[in-house]
Amino acid sequence: MTLKPETIHTERLALLPLQIEHADEMAAVLSDPGLHIFTGGAPDTARALRARYERWAAGSPRPAESWCNWVIQLRDMACLTGYVQATITADGRRAAAEIAWVVGTPWQRRGIAAEAAQGLVAWLRQHSVDTVVAHIHPDHKASAAVATSAGLTPTDQWHDGEIRWQLPTS
Repeated sequence: MTLKPETIHTERLALLPLQIEHADEMAAVLSDPGLHIFTGGAPDTARALRARYERWAAGSPRPAESWCNWVIQLRDMACLTGYVQATITADGRRAAAEIAWVVGTPWQRRGIAAEAAQGLVAWLRQHSVDTVVAHIHPDHKASAAVATSAGLTPTDQWHDGEIRWQLPTS
């Protein structure tokens, strides 16, 4: 199973398949160093994002893995506010997705991440993904709330200092 991202519409958002041309605007959206408190690192430059987006657009080198990446567009303002992504792996019978989301600081606390994650999970269900997983830092209450809104629940499993959240979809 190889999946390609398609535009996903929610009430207020359009999740647009990521394009290299999004790098300049996304560099500004993701420029707050505070976005890296739980994940580490620092904001990327537009040039670094273009290089990353080129790698992502090329797709996974593994035949059973799909990289699906979207930018989040707030439709009424026609601006980008963040991104969602899913790495989907399939073994022939079952498919699982590991998802993540980031919303730029100026657009936080408006329900954008929750709405985008819900739209992403609905899209994955439509494409026969059996399990959806996210890894969330135990102190990241906002991400835990987003995961909860998308139907994921915490498990007792840990990965690199983060709690595994899961939604079985089958």
